[in-house]
Amino acid sequence: MQFHHHGYVSGEPRIQDAAGTGIDRPAELPDETDVLIVGSGPAGMLLAAQLSQFPDVATRLIERRDGRLVLGQADGIQPRSVETFQAFGFAERIVAEAYNIAYMNFWGPNPENPREIVRTARTEDYAFKISEFPHLIVNQARVLDYFAEAAAYGPGRIVPDYGVEFVGLTVHDEGEYPVEVRVRHASGPRAGEERTVRAKYVAGCDGARSGVREAIGRTHVGRFAAHAWGVMDVLVNTDFPDWRTKCAINSTAGNILHIPREGGYLSRMYIDLGEVAPDDDHRVRQTPIDEIIRRANEILHPYSIDVKQVAWHSVYEVGHRVTDRFDDGDDGRSPRVFLTGDACHTHSAKAGQGMNVSMQDGFNLGWKLGHVLTGLAPESLLETYSAERQPVAQQLIDFDREWSSLMARKPDEISDPQELANYYLATAEFPSGFMTRYDPSMAVADASHQHLAAGFPVGKRFKSVEVVRVCDGNVVHLGHHAKADGRWRVYAFADGAVAGEDSALASWAAWLASDASPLARHTPAGADVDAVFDVKAIYQQRYEDVDIAKVPAVFLPRTGPLGLTDWEKVYAAGPSAWSTADIFAEREISRDGAVVVVRPDQYVAAVLPLTATEELTAFFAGVLTDQRA
Repeated sequence: MQFHHHGYVSGEPRIQDAAGTGIDRPAELPDETDVLIVGSGPAGMLLAAQLSQFPDVATRLIERRDGRLVLGQADGIQPRSVETFQAFGFAERIVAEAYNIAYMNFWGPNPENPREIVRTARTEDYAFKISEFPHLIVNQARVLDYFAEAAAYGPGRIVPDYGVEFVGLTVHDEGEYPVEVRVRHASGPRAGEERTVRAKYVAGCDGARSGVREAIGRTHVGRFAAHAWGVMDVLVNTDFPDWRTKCAINSTAGNILHIPREGGYLSRMYIDLGEVAPDDDHRVRQTPIDEIIRRANEILHPYSIDVKQVAWHSVYEVGHRVTDRFDDGDDGRSPRVFLTGDACHTHSAKAGQGMNVSMQDGFNLGWKLGHVLTGLAPESLLETYSAERQPVAQQLIDFDREWSSLMARKPDEISDPQELANYYLATAEFPSGFMTRYDPSMAVADASHQHLAAGFPVGKRFKSVEVVRVCDGNVVHLGHHAKADGRWRVYAFADGAVAGEDSALASWAAWLASDASPLARHTPAGADVDAVFDVKAIYQQRYEDVDIAKVPAVFLPRTGPLGLTDWEKVYAAGPSAWSTADIFAEREISRDGAVVVVRPDQYVAAVLPLTATEELTAFFAGVLTDQRA
């Protein structure tokens, strides 16, 4: 964590100085705002946390509840989400309180007595193989708390406007604030009072029954599957030996997905309630908790659970639906209203994807709104949100449909007891959140130079590797230094020469410091030199062999009101006494050097040779505005 660059800090360093709209932020919901977020779920709260890093953008978040969420329904946190938490500054704290999934065990009928279940497989969780971050279980309410903290501690000082519900909206063809939103006070002394708020943009983060989606005429496409599941968070005593291990349980009486929760005692159980009759008309949702517990004990035989407390329970029918478009853009008009999370895609809970994909919706949209509203990027950038996120949602629906079908099978439909375990491991990269790959657009270059850094696929998220920080010799993850501050990352991987010698990197650095570079073209007047681009150099040598005094000055910028040197932008590949990692080898980076451009939401936007300065200039000219004008 870096601080003191704006002067000595003696208190909590995560609390940034208020700036822009965060100074004297009005307590009451104003009549006009740049961005109005509807709903404080995972997408909405992440969006608020991201926009708090753009304090010149007036952002408000309305939520019908009268306060924070107390008991969240979602709980599965995939490694990509923990990676995102790292960018927002709270990964370590939430990992400490969460349940870490180390193994997933599989149970099936005992061949000698099919009415009883036996363990058929024990597998390491997939997160161990593909990420430095774990696979977690933690209450959605706590995730929202952490994002709320990030939003409130950011320069924009964003806090939710609780007790205000969305009523409807109208998008006008002209005006500075063209979206007219009708809201109603749902609680407090003004309960029942309606008013109008005008916004430049609206983000509908208001769940599966989204009023924002209905208001812009978008529709869910898909259907409910004819299968129901009961779900309950319970505190129990049991003789089931894997109670604190994630389990998929298949028996002649049905199926259970069992997931231990944070805290050491609580667990969640998804209990198979069987096929739903065509004329059921959702009556299955009225299944009493006693019946769900009875089904659970029937499936667990010869083991049983003695339920001491039910913290929460529900019944749902598996639904797989995705909205026809994730914004209101049409007929060449730029979008003004956006949909995120359950408002534009719904699926079963058993794949553990809902909250995770929703947060990535918010991450994708947040920096784009910030860029457009601060003049860093043209309005056309917002058209990439639906184009990028809708295919991801459809891929999720397809995956979840297959996983849900496998989970719901009867024993006589299973020919190989290892099939579910094999599928769980074979598809690991997708549920981890690492399969997303955005197509070329104004925000993603083509992959014509991919061979220069094969381990950083263009369009996929930047996969971090350990490096050695030259200024102090500490081994750190290169990607973990990239915070969710709305900046682009430009990683310059050096050719073989040492610092101070003539080299491709030295020539590139000289160009970057010139008036012809994107740094000069796209950095606003008066802003720090790294306000838009966080540029870092990675040398091939051991850190002891990199003379930081000979490193080009563009990698040691002086920033902040005191003009202090930032020493943390120069790295060595290693290996060192503390790490065997060599990022050039692990990510197949050319020893002739390469430039890797990473978007503010951590996705690789371009891979280029150090000599391709014109291509780099053209790429940024296509996605950012010229601040010199």
